Amino acid sequence: MAQDICPLCNGIGFKILLRDGISGAERCECALESRAARLEEQAGIPLLYQKASFDNFSTTSKDNEMARRELSEIRMMVMTYANKFPSESQPGLLLIGEPGTGKTHLAVAALRRIIDKGFPGLFFDYQNLLDRIRSGYNAASGASDREAYRFAMDAEVLLLDDLGAHRVTEWVEDTITSIITYRCNNKKPLIATTNLPDADAGDAIVRRSPDTAGQIEYRTTLADRIGGRARSRLFEMCRVVKMPLVEDYRLRKSAAM
Repeated sequence: MAQDICPLCNGIGFKILLRDGISGAERCECALESRAARLEEQAGIPLLYQKASFDNFSTTSKDNEMARRELSEIRMMVMTYANKFPSESQPGLLLIGEPGTGKTHLAVAALRRIIDKGFPGLFFDYQNLLDRIRSGYNAASGASDREAYRFAMDAEVLLLDDLGAHRVTEWVEDTITSIITYRCNNKKPLIATTNLPDADAGDAIVRRSPDTAGQIEYRTTLADRIGGRARSRLFEMCRVVKMPLVEDYRLRKSAAM
C-alpha cells in the first residue's frame, strides 16, 4: 500500500521556512512522528502494555469516591512528570504500591509520552534484566545477553518494572546498586515500579497479620531487596508516587470497558 506523502514537506522530512527574509530548513512534524514510532518499536514494551496511555488509565473505583479522586490526582502527577520531561532536579519516577494498582500502566504511559517527545527509552522487567545480565557471564551466551547490563546503564530513559522482585543475594544487590548509582550520578532518568513497601513513602512496615491470629509481622521492604545504598540513591533521583490501596486495577479496568 502506497504511503501518503506529507503535504508540508513533500516527503523529504524538512520544511523550508522564511524568517525575516532568510530561508532555512526545519525538521517536519512527520519526521518526528516517524522517529517516535521507531523508538517505541525499539523500547521493548510488552504486548500487554503497548497501548497503555494516560487516556485509557481507569480511575473508576466501585463505591469508592476517595480512591477515584486519588487515582485521578496520581494520573495527573505522572502525566505532569512526562509532559515536563526532562527535569534536572529529579529526573526519575518511582511508583510504589500493592500489586494490581495500575503502576505499570502509568509507568508505560509516561515512557510512551517521553518517547513521543523524541527521547529513546527502554523497558525491562526487573527479574528478566537480572537473568539476562547473569546469563551474560556464561561464555556460551549470545552477544545480546552480554549487553543487557550496558543497555540498563546507558539507555536514555530506563523503565524497570517490578523492582525488587528477586531473591536477595550479594550479586543482585551489587548489580542493581551499580545501575542505579550510575544513572543517578549521570542524571540519566529512571522510571521504576515496585510492590515493596517503604516507610518514607507512607507504608506500614510492621503490621498485624490477619493469617496468624493478629501476630506482628515485619514486611520485606524495598531496601531489604535492593540494599540501602540503591534505595537511597533511588529516592534521591526520583519523584516518589504512592499508589492508593484499591481493588485490582486489571479487574477495575475490565469493569470500566
